[in-house]
Amino acid sequence: MAANIGVLSLVNLRAAVRVKKCLLVNRKSPAITGTARRTVITTSNGAFLPKPDKVSFGLLRVISVVIPFLYVGTLISKNFAALLEEHDIFVPEDDDDDD
Repeated sequence: MAANIGVLSLVNLRAAVRVKKCLLVNRKSPAITGTARRTVITTSNGAFLPKPDKVSFGLLRVISVVIPFLYVGTLISKNFAALLEEHDIFVPEDDDDDD
């Protein structure tokens, strides 16, 4: 029983040292990278850290993704339709309905 307690205390000690190292690294990383990144979700005593702030770009993200890909899609379809018509693979027939 005493051996198990010793092993558990070593595991807890190692975990506490890892958490402390991560917290120290997180203090230094915003100055280096310019963005705050958090790799730890609990404090050393087991309490959960508060949720980080969420930045939502919403309409800007939709505009910056949809418009360029919609434009590229129309260019591809236009060029492919011209290629099909050039090779007489798909040419619309001129039907006269003037009976």
